Amino acid sequence: MKRSGTADLPLHYGQVPLWLSERMSKLGLAIVETIALEFSTSEVISKLSNPFWFQSFGAVMGMDWHSSGITTSVLGALKKSVNPHSKELGIYICGGKGKHSMLTPQELLFVGEKTGLDGNNLANCSRLTAKVDNTAIQDGFQLYQHSFIVDNKGQWAVIQQGMNPNSKTARRYHWHSQDLKSFVEEPHTFIYGENQGNILNLTAQAASKSRDGILELCKESPAKIMKEMQYLSMPAHHDVRMEDVNMKRLGAMLWTTHENKPEDFEELLLLKGMGPRALQSLALVSEVIYGTPTRFEDPARFSFAHGGKDGHPFPVPVKIYDETIDTLQRAINRAKIGNSDKIAAIQKLSEISRKAEENFTPNSNFDALIQREREQSHLYGGKTIFGDAKPPRKKPSNPNNNQLELF
Repeated sequence: MKRSGTADLPLHYGQVPLWLSERMSKLGLAIVETIALEFSTSEVISKLSNPFWFQSFGAVMGMDWHSSGITTSVLGALKKSVNPHSKELGIYICGGKGKHSMLTPQELLFVGEKTGLDGNNLANCSRLTAKVDNTAIQDGFQLYQHSFIVDNKGQWAVIQQGMNPNSKTARRYHWHSQDLKSFVEEPHTFIYGENQGNILNLTAQAASKSRDGILELCKESPAKIMKEMQYLSMPAHHDVRMEDVNMKRLGAMLWTTHENKPEDFEELLLLKGMGPRALQSLALVSEVIYGTPTRFEDPARFSFAHGGKDGHPFPVPVKIYDETIDTLQRAINRAKIGNSDKIAAIQKLSEISRKAEENFTPNSNFDALIQREREQSHLYGGKTIFGDAKPPRKKPSNPNNNQLELF
């Protein structure tokens, strides 16, 4: 689906701690492998070209849910984990941040040699996408990240990001080969960044006469063309607030995973043994894998899987994170030998949550939910960039509390 629009991305600096980056690589590989196994490599490419899905993907991996850092950290983690399995998966990730972005054409030529694809054409596509976003669209953002993801059928996505130090914002650009008819007219699936006012955009369909005029060296200078876009605002505040998430979706998922036992759903018997908190994370990961595009309009919701490295909405529950990775990896291994029962159970988890939404009315006690997660964080090996989560000084809330009290 082709989408056009803008969204705020606060510019964040800092490093991803090793304990999180290693887990991001493992979970990212497991999610990509599951999507390729369940659907196709083209579905992986398509999802990566969807900015709402990409932001949700980063949030479910424990990154800061709203920041520009999701782009570099997620793509870096994927390149590290996916490329060693490229021949088996049929997916190759090239480029990266800074000097690594300059190596993209060379890497694509190498991919062409290994796969039989036209590496020169892929390299040319890489150069053109960068040229369009840096030159044809003059919006005040200088590119510093360029990643090119291609499958063995020649379908590709480009994700690149520019920064504007003056406004302390970033803009992310998404491309998808499936929807691309022209590099110079409406080429993007999405442009992700803060609205800076009127810009010169010679890729807009309405600018075709201007492009012709430039090519013909007309005396009359081309007018600045504005493209109307959908607008998604990623706020600057670090904390996750009730208005940042779809409460009905979040509440129904929490009710499903905390209030019911696996025995209540025949489809979940294969996940028996997982506690409510592990099921909560797995349900959100399941939605990242199986959810339709409209399910990713509130990326903040996916931070309730594994928290965030800065402690918002709560510390990363390392033990739960590892259990999610292990469950997915075991499901993938079983599916490879013809036994897809566990993957089917994981899929059912998100389906049951969606069904629960139909007649679900959430409460507004959002702060109590986050407080409970923080109080119990030490039980799940909670970590942030500031250190390990500590037990609360006051008596923690009962982990067996009825979830309906919150939602």
